[in-house]
Amino acid sequence: MRHRIGRLRQPQRLALLLAAVTVAGSATACSEPASRQGSRSYPPHTDIVATTFWVGEVFDPAVPDGSQVCSSYDSQWAFHWSGVARGAVPDSAEGCAGARTGGCDGVAHPGSASCDTEKRVAENDFFPSSGITPRENPFYLDLPYDDLNDPIGFAKRCETIPWANDPGYTGRCDDRGFSYMKNRWVAITGPNGRTCYGQIEDAGPSHDGLYHDAGYVLGDEDARPAQKAFNNAGMDVSPALNGCLGFSERNGQEDRVTWRFVDDANVPDGPWLRVVTRSGVTL
Repeated sequence: MRHRIGRLRQPQRLALLLAAVTVAGSATACSEPASRQGSRSYPPHTDIVATTFWVGEVFDPAVPDGSQVCSSYDSQWAFHWSGVARGAVPDSAEGCAGARTGGCDGVAHPGSASCDTEKRVAENDFFPSSGITPRENPFYLDLPYDDLNDPIGFAKRCETIPWANDPGYTGRCDDRGFSYMKNRWVAITGPNGRTCYGQIEDAGPSHDGLYHDAGYVLGDEDARPAQKAFNNAGMDVSPALNGCLGFSERNGQEDRVTWRFVDDANVPDGPWLRVVTRSGVTL
C-alpha cells in the first residue's frame, strides 16, 4: 500500500513558477554555489519516520503532485538524473507538464510509465542494478521546506536557513532561480546504526501545503513534523539510502532515523560521493 504523497504540484505553485523566471521564453538553470567550507554544528532531529521515494516513480497519475518525473527544484529531474528520455508529460497536465519521461531509479517497464523500486546492496554501493548509470547522486532525499516555490518558505528562507549568509549564498534572498536547500548534504543514522549521507533534491513528504515547516526542518528544539500523515513522516529517502540505512521495508512507514545537516567539508568518503549532484535549479 502506498502511503507517501508526491511533490507539491498544485496549479498555484505552477503559476508561481511561471511568474518567477522567464528567460527568452525557456527554463532557467542556475549553477551550484561555490563549495562550502563550513564547520558549523547542526542540531540532530531524532526518532523521525522516513519513507521512501524514487526518481521516475508514479505515485498517482491522477493528481498534480503524483509523480517524481519532476521535483520541486528541477522540472526535468528524471531526465537529468538518468539521461533517459522516452516521452514527455503532456503540456496540458496539471503537474510536471513537459517533463521528459523514461528515467527510473529502479525497474522500468517498457511500454508503460511504471517505475518500481528495487533492493539495494552494499556490494554495488547501493547503486541501481537495473542497468541505469546515474548522472546525479542516487543518495538523495527530501525535507518539508521548499525555499523556492512555497511563498512562506521563500519569504522566510534568509531568516531561517542557517547558511543563508555563507559564501555562495549571501545576497540571493530574492533570487527566484536559486535554492538554498537543493544539493545540501544531510547525515542520516538508520535502524542499523550506520550513518549515511545524501543530498536534498526535492521537498516533502507533505500535504495541505505544508512545505514551509521551518520549526521542524530548521529549528534546534527537535520539533516533530507539522504534517501528521504517513505515521508523521518527516522525510523521504531514496532507494540507495533505504538500503544503506538498513530499512526493514523497501517502502514502509515504520523505519525511524536521526538526521542533521552537514556542511560539504564534513561529508566523509563513501558511496554517496561517487556521483555528486551539482546542478542548480531548473524551472
